[in-house]
Parts: sequence; structure tokens; C-alpha cells
Amino acid sequence: MTQEDYYQVLGVGPDAGKREIKEGYRKLAFRYHPDRNTDDPEAAERMKRINEAYAVLSDPSKKQAYDDLRRRFGADAHGRFRQNYSEQDIFRGSDINQIFEEMARSFGLRGFDAIFKDFYGQGYQTFQFKGKGVRGGGFFFFGGPGTGPASHRNTPGVLDGIVRRLLEKSGAGSGFMKGADVEETLVLPPETARDGGPYAYEHKRLGKKLVVRIPPGVREGQRIRLSGMGRPSIIGSPPGDLYLKVRIQKPLLSRIKGFLAKLAS
Repeated sequence: MTQEDYYQVLGVGPDAGKREIKEGYRKLAFRYHPDRNTDDPEAAERMKRINEAYAVLSDPSKKQAYDDLRRRFGADAHGRFRQNYSEQDIFRGSDINQIFEEMARSFGLRGFDAIFKDFYGQGYQTFQFKGKGVRGGGFFFFGGPGTGPASHRNTPGVLDGIVRRLLEKSGAGSGFMKGADVEETLVLPPETARDGGPYAYEHKRLGKKLVVRIPPGVREGQRIRLSGMGRPSIIGSPPGDLYLKVRIQKPLLSRIKGFLAKLAS
């Protein structure tokens, strides 16, 4: 296993405070975000190491456990830490998802769900819950190869219990939980945005076409909500919603596409 130091990965010192650790992570996450490094095949692996280092050092109890191993075993601390902590253990309670969403809103980069799907495939699941004055969300890892000892790996059944306890403590109750919402881009010809009507859209996650009813006069940046078409819940509650963010084709591009379509027919 590659031996590395979490402090060196984030570029901070062992005496760094929580704010310095977070600022260091934000800078690196933006610098090495895969969307800004499409020509770098190592960008994803680098970003995964940065995420892991931040998840550990930003959590006081994990940071203390790592610091203890670092004092005792030096360069072997990382390997020993990973023997006892799974992906789920490391990322539990992390605010990485919030930081990724902030970057997505501010800079138009892909958000947390899309990036982690690339990084970890189906090995993790996002969730959201809301109730009487309570709302929140997060993500879980389901474990798997390379995620630590079997005793630390989470199965869906274990996750159900964790989430239900979280909801009980929050006072929301499991009945208020649903799957995560998903946002995708819907590109419309100018005439469809102007006149509205039914429009065929290919749902990326489900791999099938949906007929979306476009309201007349829809504007660039507006979102169309498709209830229940988001990610499924991990405990059997209703799925989340799909939000289609409208992007309108430039008139010239639309005319060229129409001309090419006529040539092909």
C-alpha cells in the first residue's frame, strides 16, 4: 500500500486548525477538480487522495487517531490507519459533499454526486431527509474491495439502521426520508423554449427516454421538476426528484442542426 502523509497531501502542518485545513482542502479541490483537469489521467486519483486526507483531518476524533499512529509509527501511519478504517468510516460525517456543491454552484463544475459516481461507481449512496423543521442529507459507502476490514464494511441493512437512528435523533422520523434529488441539463431549441409542449429527453441514469412537458416561455437557467425520478432511497422511502436545468440552443446552431436533419432524411 502507498504510504503517504495526510498533512502533506493537504499541504498543511500538523498544528493546522480546522479553518486552515478546510481552506487548504477547498483550494486543492478547486485546483484538481477533474472537470478542470480533463487532460490529466491522474486527476481523479489525486482528487481521491485529497478527499480522504480532508475527511480524516477535518474530523477531530479521526485526526486524533491518525496523529497517535503518526507519532508511534511515522511513515507507516497511513497504512495502519487504513487497516482499521473503511471508506465509510473515513467519510462518515464529512462535509465534502457540501463543498463540492458550493463549487458546482459558483463555477459550473459537476457536483458531488456526479464526481463520486466517477470515483467510486455504485459503492456509495447519497440521501436526503426533511421533517418538522429538520432537513439534511449526506452519503454512505457500501464497502467492498479495498475498503478496510470486513467488520467495518457497511451493508444496506446496516445503513438502514444508521439512517433510522439519525432520523430519530433529529426528530424527523424515517417517514420523511427520500432519495437524493438529481440535476441534469436539458438543452432546448429556441422554438421549443418559446412555444412549449412535449419534448423527448433521455434520462441518463435510467437510460430511457422521457416525454417532458415544457411550459411556454421557459427561460435559460430555469429548472423543470420531475417528481420521483431522482435517486432511490436507501431505506425504501420515495425516490428523490429530477431537476432539469434548461439550456437554450443558440438560434444559429438550431438552424444548422435543422438543416443537417433535413439532409439526412
